[in-house]
Amino acid sequence: MDLGLQGKRALVCASSKGLGLGCAEALAAEGVDLVMNARGPDALEAQADRLRADFGVEVQTVACDVTTPEGQGQVIEAAQGVDILVTNAGGPPPGLWSDWDREDFIKALDANMLTPIAFMKALLPSMMDKGWGRVVNITSQSVRAPIAVLGLSNAARTGLTGYVAGTARQVAPYGVTINNLLPGIHATDRADSLDAGVSAQKGISLDEARAERAATIPARRYGTRQEFGATCAFLCSQNAGFIVGQNILLDGGATNLTM
Repeated sequence: MDLGLQGKRALVCASSKGLGLGCAEALAAEGVDLVMNARGPDALEAQADRLRADFGVEVQTVACDVTTPEGQGQVIEAAQGVDILVTNAGGPPPGLWSDWDREDFIKALDANMLTPIAFMKALLPSMMDKGWGRVVNITSQSVRAPIAVLGLSNAARTGLTGYVAGTARQVAPYGVTINNLLPGIHATDRADSLDAGVSAQKGISLDEARAERAATIPARRYGTRQEFGATCAFLCSQNAGFIVGQNILLDGGATNLTM
C-alpha cells in the first residue's frame, strides 16, 4: 500500500527509543524526513544516523527536555512547517492515590497533557494553511480503562484526550486530522520499569513478572515498537484522512471493552 508520504516532514518526540523510535522508523521507511527529539544526545544521534543510512531521509535532531518551556521552544523552532506531528513523552511514576501531591500532578500534566497541547498550538496553523496535516498523540490504554497504580497518567492523558476530541473537529475541515494511539504493554523501557516494580514487590524474577503480565493479555505477548510504528504511519497516511478524533487501542486485547 502506498501511504503517500514520500517527501513529507515529521516531528517525532521522544524518538531515540521505544514507541517513538518505532514511529520514526516507520515514517522514515515511507520517505518522510524527520525532526527527532530526545533528552539524551548520544542515543538520539545514533538512531538518527541509522535512519539516514537505512532510508536516505533527512534527519534533524534536537536533544532537550520537551516538558520544559525552553525545550519546547527549541523543538518548535526546528519543526516549523512540518506536515506530521507525533507527540510522545514518558509516563509519570506508578503509585497509590495517597502518594501524590499537587506538584506530582503538575509534573504529570506538564509532560502528558500540556506539552502535546503546546506542540499542537504551535504547529497546527501551518498544516491548516497548507490544507494537509496529521497529528498522532501517543497516550495510553488507561484513557479507556484506568490502571489503578497509574493515577497520574490516567488523569493527565485523559485531559489531553478531552482537548483532542474538540480540537480535532475544528481542524478537520482544513484537511488536518488528529488522533490518539493508546498503547498497552509493549517491549520498551517503560514495561521493564513496571515489571521491575512487580518483581521487587512480589519477590519474583523479572522474567516471572513479565510472564505474569503477558498472561493477562489475550495475545499472550507484549507488543513491538515495529507494529506500533506501522499503525502510526497508517494514521499519518493519505488513506487515513477520514479518521478524525479517534482513540485507537494497541493492547493485544488487554482492555476488556465491548466498544
